[in-house]
Amino acid sequence: MSEDTSGAPAGASQVADLDLKPALEAVLMVVDEPATEEHLAKILERPRRQVADALAELADEYTVQGRGFELRRVAGGWRFYTRPEYAAAVEGFVLDGQQARLTQAALETLAVVAYRQPVSRSRVSAVRGVNCDGVMRTLLQRGLIEEAGTEPETGAILYSTTNYFLERMGLRGLDELPELAPFLPEAEAIEAETQEGLPSFDPDAPDSEDADDKTEL
Repeated sequence: MSEDTSGAPAGASQVADLDLKPALEAVLMVVDEPATEEHLAKILERPRRQVADALAELADEYTVQGRGFELRRVAGGWRFYTRPEYAAAVEGFVLDGQQARLTQAALETLAVVAYRQPVSRSRVSAVRGVNCDGVMRTLLQRGLIEEAGTEPETGAILYSTTNYFLERMGLRGLDELPELAPFLPEAEAIEAETQEGLPSFDPDAPDSEDADDKTEL
């Protein structure tokens, strides 16, 4: 029996003959992060435009059919998500009584990074008025933020949000973050403080996140 010496995976020659939409569904069922149209086109041996059109059609079909899941384009790629109206059912199954959400301290810190990135730990702590080292470590461990260079003036490490953050938030990009002003009437006052210098805070003040790390996602 002759061997295939082309280096192609077994069955690769048959991929292009598969029905495109079912093939896309099969691949998207096993991805652990949003898959780009370019990557899917390469894997399924189809033109990118054909793949993009099929993905959009699938997303519309799931919505029309009222399925419990939806196909979303987030963070530059496509992935299946639970439809929001069924989130309570999924949460009950997955959590099963366990606390798995970020603490309030982590959410507040993540919001500061998201809206002011790239930003240093000291500036995040200044905005929150409490030492945020513990929270920042947690967000780094969760893959929600990452190092993004250093501040030229001080050499402090700067942080920004990650693609995983966009994925978890269901955003295509940072430009889809909601406007901050309507939610924080004091935003102008905070900005004025930032321009004048960092607000004072106690660097030794305990961060509530250190006590809550074990209950976070």
